[in-house]
Amino acid sequence: MKILLLGSNGQLGRELERQLSSVGSVAAFPRSALDITNHRAVTDAVLAIHPNIIVNSAAYTAVDKAETDAELANAVNAEAVANLAQIAQKERAWLIHYSTDYVFDGSKPTPYVETDATNPINVYGASKQAGEEAITAVDCQHLILRTSWVIGKDGNNFAKSILRLAAERNSLKVISDQLGVPTSPSLISKITIDAIRAIKQDKAWPRGIYHLAPQGVSSWHEIAKTVIAYAEQHRLPLNTQVADIQAITTAEYPTAAKRPLNSQLDTDKLQSQLSFDLPHWKDDFLAVARDIVKELETV
Repeated sequence: MKILLLGSNGQLGRELERQLSSVGSVAAFPRSALDITNHRAVTDAVLAIHPNIIVNSAAYTAVDKAETDAELANAVNAEAVANLAQIAQKERAWLIHYSTDYVFDGSKPTPYVETDATNPINVYGASKQAGEEAITAVDCQHLILRTSWVIGKDGNNFAKSILRLAAERNSLKVISDQLGVPTSPSLISKITIDAIRAIKQDKAWPRGIYHLAPQGVSSWHEIAKTVIAYAEQHRLPLNTQVADIQAITTAEYPTAAKRPLNSQLDTDKLQSQLSFDLPHWKDDFLAVARDIVKELETV
């Protein structure tokens, strides 16, 4: 089984590169080696490798910056993805692509299912929606895994920012009215591998969109309290304690890009295909917190 991994330098891509070798021969390309907006170069790479599966973890993910950089966001998240879908169709390869809860506007009071109408409220979400639509229009063999609030041990993310700020400040204000769950790159990779194993066994999941997230519901405020509490238990020197984290509303913290208030994803469809049960978000997140704190302890 030959696997072409794109975007291997990202938060998710690094974890995928570590884990995918368990299910196939992996050719991993960071952006510096293969820019997915270079359609000719991507086509040439696929023709040279002839992968059975293309795993696309390359993405433009700077949500606020995208508001003034829409052209690049669309080039990466939509136009390049359309090219990948066309290549996968010609090569009869599977395309595994990652999308986001930000394709929804967040107005639904309950978790979103895969068939709910999308209605992104920022440029990033619109570009990811366009990527999804490009894949489904070509209808190559594909799995689109929509996930939420990715936080891992690699790269910059919310948990690392909270710990950095907690070391610098005596108190923090964190949004509490956006609901969802953090999702680790490790869990996303584990699920990707489960899907690939099914393909190898000629038991491929039905092509289409799947919502991927741990169980439960949380908020950015609760996530911040959780990582600070873990850091306190491990005696990481911080100026901000759990009691010093104040809950605020989205309206009190304006950003360039609007965020959906409800990012909860219904994962029943995914669970029906998985060979294991999805973990609770806190268990998934604390494994990430452990890795981040361990790294900070050695600095």
